[in-house]
Amino acid sequence: MQNPENTILYAYFQGLTDPRQEGKISHKLIDIVMIAISAILSGAESWTEIEFFGETQEKWLSTFLELPNGIPSHDTFREVFMRLDPIEFEEHFLMWVQAVTVKIKGLIAIDGKQLRRSHNHFTGKKAIYMVSAWANENKLVLGQRKVDEKSNEITAIPKLLDVLMLAGCIVTIDAMGCQTAIAEKIIDREGDYVLSVKKNQKILLSDIIGIFEAAEEIDFTAVIHDYHKATEKRHGRLETRECWVISDPEYLSLLRGRDNWTGLKAIVKIKTTRHHKKTEVFRYYIASLDKEAKFLLETVRGHWGIENKLHWVLDVVFKEDNSRNRSKNSAENFAVLRHIALNLLRSEHSTKRSLKSKRFKCALSTQYLEKVLFHAKFHA
Repeated sequence: MQNPENTILYAYFQGLTDPRQEGKISHKLIDIVMIAISAILSGAESWTEIEFFGETQEKWLSTFLELPNGIPSHDTFREVFMRLDPIEFEEHFLMWVQAVTVKIKGLIAIDGKQLRRSHNHFTGKKAIYMVSAWANENKLVLGQRKVDEKSNEITAIPKLLDVLMLAGCIVTIDAMGCQTAIAEKIIDREGDYVLSVKKNQKILLSDIIGIFEAAEEIDFTAVIHDYHKATEKRHGRLETRECWVISDPEYLSLLRGRDNWTGLKAIVKIKTTRHHKKTEVFRYYIASLDKEAKFLLETVRGHWGIENKLHWVLDVVFKEDNSRNRSKNSAENFAVLRHIALNLLRSEHSTKRSLKSKRFKCALSTQYLEKVLFHAKFHA
């Protein structure tokens, strides 16, 4: 195989600051990181399983790692990732993603996820939340930030936006991220936004509903910038989605505090009718895009890619919710390791199988594992 030091993955994580006391180091930090990534690609879900993978594949690992004192123990893996600075680890992750991706384009969905078993009843530590950014078209995790225990997603989202390349992209966030400062930051970073509006923005929501009701009473067709209807039948269930968009500046000026929302160009109303349940659900959004209703409806639908292609996969394929990593930074850093593995697996295209099958194949074949680890192709 080629020298791993010449590969981007190795190069971008080699520069991590070692948190251990100098003079008491038996294993190289880059060896520990590369073993952990390789093990998680192969199905490992705990420090003990990472150690077992290392012992089983030591001969193969020694072809590209120094391993001066063999394979580290599971306690060593745990201690290192417990102490490793998670912000620095996330920064190296981000630099790696940006280096291997030609261009991030399209929709970037941002949402939070709780690592359910990262809590500790004995110390009173709550389960941590991670806010992640998902590039829907590239099918990549772009970055992540932990939500501070005494805070919420509102403080974590701006920190994540600060490190992302948003130029030419559309950022979608649920109602928690519908904040004037967040909208301004997205525009300042040359992106666009579509933000969900719910009861946490009572005045804005009330005004949007009122404008659509007024437009309907006066002359709907004269005010509505665009309308689109889509019907979908899946698994015997029929669902109809309708989207209305108002971008008329005269009507947008009726929004109280309109000037506080940087870049706002349209308000959006979506009605979802689930015929099998005989239910109707209305949702409302603000957007910095003056686009057709079809485009905005597809953008809103695309936001759920972060749930289906990231959060669901982390739970079902990587068993994230079963992880009991709790000490210090271990849960946060293990989450980053999963994101690295997920990006690598999604970017390996020679095998047209599920992510679960790809992990199984990594466990069966070091030749395939090597291909995923060093030769995955990142493209949209």
